[in-house]
Amino acid sequence: MKKFKFTIHGNDYTVDVHGIEENLARLEVNGTPYDVELHRTVKVSKTPTIARPTIVRPTIKQQVKPDIHKRDGGSSHPILAPLPGAIMKLEVGKGDIVEKGQLLLIMEAMKMENRVLADRAGVVENIRVQQGDSVLQGDIIMEIV
Repeated sequence: MKKFKFTIHGNDYTVDVHGIEENLARLEVNGTPYDVELHRTVKVSKTPTIARPTIVRPTIKQQVKPDIHKRDGGSSHPILAPLPGAIMKLEVGKGDIVEKGQLLLIMEAMKMENRVLADRAGVVENIRVQQGDSVLQGDIIMEIV
């Protein structure tokens, strides 16, 4: 809220501007509210407004899938670092059941947060990094069976 003091024909006025939306201003002059129409062209922003949907994280009960089991003697599938960077946060632990597309970890690379997702469903067999570790592109971060 912006405050202004005006003197018009010797009379003092205190004006509080509560907000301006398009060509309508909401004002309060000496304690009395007014809606004032502005005579100007409304500038249309060239930048679109982005409304992102809220992300609903699955609960532990939703994550447990009885049809996915660790295969005995099966080969593990490596998850590789997409870029050189630092591990910021691990989202899964050893033995967790993951689905294809599930967030595994967040890493910082080139001053940006990058999300590493599972490219297949399975069980996390081995995690080779910890929070704060630096990795190179192509390093094995974890293995899924």
